[in-house]
Amino acid sequence: MKAVSLFSGGKDSFFSALIAMEQGFDVQYAITIDPEEYSMMFHFPNTSAADLSAKLLGLNVKHVKERDFRTSLENARSEGVEAVISGAIASDYQKTRIERICTELGMVSYTPIWRKSQYLLLKEMISAGIEAIVVSVSAEGLGEEDLGRKIDKKFLEKMSDIDRRIGINVAGEGGEYETFVKGLAGAGEIDLEKVSKHWKGSGGYLLIESGLFVRHERE
Repeated sequence: MKAVSLFSGGKDSFFSALIAMEQGFDVQYAITIDPEEYSMMFHFPNTSAADLSAKLLGLNVKHVKERDFRTSLENARSEGVEAVISGAIASDYQKTRIERICTELGMVSYTPIWRKSQYLLLKEMISAGIEAIVVSVSAEGLGEEDLGRKIDKKFLEKMSDIDRRIGINVAGEGGEYETFVKGLAGAGEIDLEKVSKHWKGSGGYLLIESGLFVRHERE
């Protein structure tokens, strides 16, 4: 089945696209929404760097404005695309909106990580060889030192500890933190050539200004 991936370059959309491709979906390309800052619907920041992350999956990216989201799916449908893959985990708002548009266009909405245990989901991503880093934080328990930090077992332990103490979405589904995928085992990695850190009060983000895709040579 021909599909498109709603793709931000973050761990959730990346993992969802990877799962779909492994399950046999013929992913034609990725659609990256360039949203207004702090959009309720789409990932921010670093959507401009999504092209680099998509290279790890062998996908090209089409960038569209948030207001043109529906039009981008209409165009995909006219190209024979039948399914839309997204990385929603627990946001009913996000999932319902995508499903409504897909239904109206005669397309299938596929959310392979929907309602998965957030703790187990992060473990699966790590086991799959996905190298993601934190590029935005805005929650108690997370600080400036976490910007650029790798999503690994130690980070998972930290998030689990915060969850036990004060309660938090371990996978960052509530915007507590956002990520960028910079590597996939066996595929390649992104050499981040230029990044800048922006911090104000109790939150901030890491802006990826330039990077280079480096392909892993298969042994």
